[in-house]
Amino acid sequence: MKRTQDDRWALNLAAARQFHARARHLRVPRKHVEELEAVEVPTGRQDGAGGPVVVKLGTWLDNVRKRADRLSAERRAELGALGMRW
Repeated sequence: MKRTQDDRWALNLAAARQFHARARHLRVPRKHVEELEAVEVPTGRQDGAGGPVVVKLGTWLDNVRKRADRLSAERRAELGALGMRW
C-alpha cells in the first residue's frame, strides 16, 4: 500500500509532536532522525508488520519552512501549535 500525501504529512507531524513533547521545542538539526514510538498512520507495509518507523524530521521541517507559503492554513496552524519558527 502506498502512502498518500496526507498519510506522509500525518507521519511527519507525529514525529514533530513526539520530538516537541520530549524537547519542548522544534529547533531540530537538519540531520536529525526521529524514531516514532507509536505509529497510528499506515506504514506502507503490505504484510502489516509493525515496528519502529524512522522519520527524517530535520530534513522535513527544513523543507516545510522553505515551502511555508504553499502550506494550507490548517497545516501551518498544526505546526504553529508546536512553536514552529518560520
